[in-house]
Amino acid sequence: METRRRLVALCTSRVYDPQIYGFIQTLNDKIREEDASLLVFTINTDIYWDEKTIPAETYVYDIIPFEELSCLILMDEKIKSHTIAHRILSNCKANNVPVIVIDGDYEDTIHVSFDYGAGFEQIARHIIEDHHAKHPHMMAGLPNNVFSDERIKIFRKVCERNGIPFNDSMVSYGDFWADPTREATRKLIDHGNLPDAIICANDIMAMNVSDVLQESGYRVPEDVIVSGFDGYEQIFFSTPKISSASCDSELLAEATGDTVNRLLRGESCSHRKILPKLIPNESCGCPSMIWQAHTLLSSFNNSFYRHQEDIRILYDISTAMETSLTPYEMASKIHQHKTKHHLTVVDRHCFDTEQNYFMISQEDMPSRDLHLINDADYAEEHRFDHIPLPDEIFYDPTVNPKESVLSGGYRDRILELASQGHPLLFNALDYMNRPFGFACYYFQNYAITDYSRSASITNALNMGVGGYVNMQYQRFLLEKMDSMYRHDALTGLYNRLGFSKAFWECAHSDEHRGKPITLIMSDLDGLKYINDTFGHADGDRAIAAVADALVYACPENSLAARFGGDELFAVVFGDCDPDSIIQKIDTFLQEFNQSVNLPFTVATSCGAYVTTLNESYQMVKALKAADEKMYAAKKAKREQGVYITNR
Repeated sequence: METRRRLVALCTSRVYDPQIYGFIQTLNDKIREEDASLLVFTINTDIYWDEKTIPAETYVYDIIPFEELSCLILMDEKIKSHTIAHRILSNCKANNVPVIVIDGDYEDTIHVSFDYGAGFEQIARHIIEDHHAKHPHMMAGLPNNVFSDERIKIFRKVCERNGIPFNDSMVSYGDFWADPTREATRKLIDHGNLPDAIICANDIMAMNVSDVLQESGYRVPEDVIVSGFDGYEQIFFSTPKISSASCDSELLAEATGDTVNRLLRGESCSHRKILPKLIPNESCGCPSMIWQAHTLLSSFNNSFYRHQEDIRILYDISTAMETSLTPYEMASKIHQHKTKHHLTVVDRHCFDTEQNYFMISQEDMPSRDLHLINDADYAEEHRFDHIPLPDEIFYDPTVNPKESVLSGGYRDRILELASQGHPLLFNALDYMNRPFGFACYYFQNYAITDYSRSASITNALNMGVGGYVNMQYQRFLLEKMDSMYRHDALTGLYNRLGFSKAFWECAHSDEHRGKPITLIMSDLDGLKYINDTFGHADGDRAIAAVADALVYACPENSLAARFGGDELFAVVFGDCDPDSIIQKIDTFLQEFNQSVNLPFTVATSCGAYVTTLNESYQMVKALKAADEKMYAAKKAKREQGVYITNR
């Protein structure tokens, strides 16, 4: 497959909405006629044209492989952000990608949309002319919104055409949503002069107007006619069923698919307008109309009951991810029968335990290095082993230089999935409003329950990975604090508290009981001379050098400690040669003195005490015995005239 000519991107939101879901299915079936693959980039919440706060999940529109697209479809009214739209369009322009805009108007793009004006006029005329409403009222959307303002103008035109004088009191604003609509309807009722028809700018407002009227004792349509607009499936389940005009997603998808296919064939394309279909129904007094209601109801019920189960399972998955101890273990917790058919791709910098990825400032944030950490198909094959991916993929050492769904080690896998005929859905992964990767869903059917579950899975992944990163960083800080609490700041050796805990654990281990134990005491030669002559900083440097020598010379299972001053000691478990260890200490310091330019010689005197680790072993007694041998060695140095610190 030539990816440059056969990949079509769709930018939208809320794929679990029946209209969007239906649009995707019809569009994909249509463009498959030209052997094209559909990549769907979607967010799971509405932005509602709030350009001040752009959520991190819109990162999904930044990882589109623009340079490999045949065309891009932008559902402007579904994304609801001109800022995001211009960001997408700018990338398309830079890569010469033709753009089809659904329900939007941008320069140098092909527009495909419903003729909302003509559609709304149909329903308004049906209420006023066919049902003879004499005192109609308009429930508009948001003030100064282009769609709302257009529908107000049409309402006014239809009123005046039918001899009904128009004034501003005939318009209320429900902001296209439930609560504002209910409040506006109550104000109409309280005002006392109730209209005989309320024509709403969308179906959500119409259902809520009808509900509030009936709660207040009014009959719909006998007392007040109510109509909506959009043709949402929910209108067939309200009481009464709402009259509307259907902006059928299938019609829109068919037109969009035809336009895409023309582009793929290299043909010229023009703007398309589609007339919505009038749906007269019970709320205006017309006979009841049902479109596939039983199928829809079954789907909604199925989705509802599955949703209850999904919540618990996905919560358990995210909890298991958060409490994992390694990235590999965390990734292995993702797979479950509710998380089939998806890939998880994250920024590898998430797993740097010495910093909290989500607390790094934007200025200090490294370039994202996206890598695949879970493939549901692979996990399904190895479900009893809890393996998210083979090591060579999970621990891929290469750097992914691009941020795209077709870059890095997962490129071939995604192209393979794209060639199988079903749409690929992409969600951004984000936590604390910071994106860190993406999820790719490759459902093998068009079940709306799967599309709906994708948003919940994405949320579980967000919480799981984000919680894991936070927990790992907390563990790192606790370990660092514990290390500082139990170790000497100057030398890094155990302090008294740390040594006592570590020695107790080793002394009570069956591995060391009844075996030799050696205590080696080391004391820096001439510390007072160094401090008095050269300063305490040089004295500290000399102590640190002796500590390094002690650690270097002793076996790995030894415990080295500094309780204070310049007296350091190490406990060696098992057989050892104390004289050899002391010789290694001296050799280390000789090489140290040769490699640094200090005005004094760093040297130490050592003493060793060997006994057996048993119930009668006393650390205080051993320290005293090793200390006596150390002082004997120091005294011998002075008597032999080799105890010289000045170089």
